Amino acid sequence: MIPFNKASITKIENEYVFDALSKKLCGDGEYTRKVYNSFLTKLQVKNMLLTTSCSHALDMTAILADIKKDDEIIVPSYTFVSTVNAFALRGAKPVFCEIEKETMNIDANKIEELITSKTKAIYPVHYAGVICDMDKIIDIARRHNLMVIEDAAQAVGSVYKGNYPAGTIGDMGCYSFHETKNYSMGEGGAIIVKDKEIFKQAEIIREKGTDRSQFIRGEVDKYTWKAIGSSFLPSDILAAMLYGQIERFDEIMQKRMNVWNAYNDAFEELEKKEKLIRPYVPEYSTHNAHMYYIILPTKEVRDDMIIKLREKGVQSVFHYMPLHTSPMGEKFGYKEGNLPITEEYAGRLLRLPMWADLSEDEVLTVINAVRECC
Repeated sequence: MIPFNKASITKIENEYVFDALSKKLCGDGEYTRKVYNSFLTKLQVKNMLLTTSCSHALDMTAILADIKKDDEIIVPSYTFVSTVNAFALRGAKPVFCEIEKETMNIDANKIEELITSKTKAIYPVHYAGVICDMDKIIDIARRHNLMVIEDAAQAVGSVYKGNYPAGTIGDMGCYSFHETKNYSMGEGGAIIVKDKEIFKQAEIIREKGTDRSQFIRGEVDKYTWKAIGSSFLPSDILAAMLYGQIERFDEIMQKRMNVWNAYNDAFEELEKKEKLIRPYVPEYSTHNAHMYYIILPTKEVRDDMIIKLREKGVQSVFHYMPLHTSPMGEKFGYKEGNLPITEEYAGRLLRLPMWADLSEDEVLTVINAVRECC
């Protein structure tokens, strides 16, 4: 069986992890600093803090944005639960926005009609590493005095309009370094904060609500409880693994891009025959080959394809169940039929095996299996 996902681990990651074991084990050690320097060098990402997960990074954004009970947050329904849990835990209400069928991203043209006096923030999600129409979203947010918090979990390495890394465009952004992402530390994430003063608050929240980070840097002579917070910083051992991944940033990116392009070229003919729809990448977004999905004619065809591909030794999977149709979505007053594009395309989307070390033979096996099943 060709698995859907498999992390790319080499002797480099092993070497760094074993080295970290002989040094500082807890967070914010040598390898954490190396990760920050690498991101600054490669992607010009500043004001970044590693976290124990992207979920926790998102939790931090809700605290930093001072999201409170009964605030309203505009967010796509087609996303992972962590995006919404982040502010729902603070008592806020999700206001689900329709997606674009072309990109599966939030439809920026439908955001403004959802804004009320209770709206506090917009959480765009860069699906499959394709960046949302951020110019429109930022313009809407600025005119209505709203914060923009990017869920860039899938978009590490993606760039907007050639200059702006995903996660750095809005007021805050969040990355995931989960095992299933392009660059992994097993479990982990990061938060990026544009404003320097809010970044200082982020350091305090991440360190259990204390100014310990300032104490370590010698900026204060003792540290104490300053605000609410929790333990959001990961072990330096995990940072060591991530540093190995970032050392191989270009290699991993190129390997994934080769797989993505092979799929995309191979399925062009099937798209012309209207057997499937290939991913669409707008000119303003340079994607990171995080995912390759196809849109099939109906949900029934999609579900049947999963079974047929499995019989041919290929693991393929669907993705998110729209959150507005979930039991929690119903508690917030939503029901099936509220977002027809989200519901239809979520039911037709199928993800294919996508990882850096897929061999040419394995890629060809997947391609042939899809052709035979269409």
